[in-house]
Amino acid sequence: CRCCAEGRRHSSILYSILRSEERAVPPAGPAPRDCPCGSRRRVALRSPQVACKAASAVLVKTLRFVQNVPCFQELPLEEQLLLVRSCWAPLLLLGLAQDRVHLETVESAEPSMLQRILTARQQGEQLPPRAPAPGRPHHGPHLPSAGDIHAIKGFLAKCWSLDISTKEYAYLKGTVLFNPDLPGLQCTQYIEGLHREAQQALNEHVRLIHRGDEARFAKLNVVLSLLRSINANVVAELFFRPIIGAVNMDDMLLEMLCAKL
Repeated sequence: CRCCAEGRRHSSILYSILRSEERAVPPAGPAPRDCPCGSRRRVALRSPQVACKAASAVLVKTLRFVQNVPCFQELPLEEQLLLVRSCWAPLLLLGLAQDRVHLETVESAEPSMLQRILTARQQGEQLPPRAPAPGRPHHGPHLPSAGDIHAIKGFLAKCWSLDISTKEYAYLKGTVLFNPDLPGLQCTQYIEGLHREAQQALNEHVRLIHRGDEARFAKLNVVLSLLRSINANVVAELFFRPIIGAVNMDDMLLEMLCAKL
């Protein structure tokens, strides 16, 4: 395809575009630790309007960054949308880490299973339905739990503890964006080359700037592994449902991707 034929010419463009992100971020202290024994409790944002507004701004900035990568624009629109649909959540979380967006949460007012059982028995009502067992499909909204929030906060804390630079964030985003393993891709070789180049650029940068830290490249790849453990539905429910109701991220991403941000 045309994009594969032009891969060599545009591979160098990725290197320069990924260097173009601005604004270094200052270090932050460690994030608060959540109690693992309550990982299934439901939680909500303390100030949803503030946090959701910040997340929306980061999403716009993230898609603008994606649109400014010429080799991404060389891909057919269907390929662009497929890539963005698969990686918008990890890209957003990288953006939240880069912009130092802190999450303040509170426990949901939803009663526990024990409270519901005791209340139902006291009132002589039928016992509430059992929650779906782990691993079974659940077709309702993926409400964030304390465990979900713990994973997101752990990811943010890891980024801040490494004091990731602007260029390192850019290379990480490039690695996440150009995922050649997605089913349905047509320009696999081209995307695989861009993915490999983003990783090489990150490795070269680390070796140049952090010569005394031979493990830094591996630590940055741990950040990517943490991203893969976070459910995109949780990110959508946490940051977008409070302000726009039922979230259809595909429709929203398509509209934003086709717009001039």
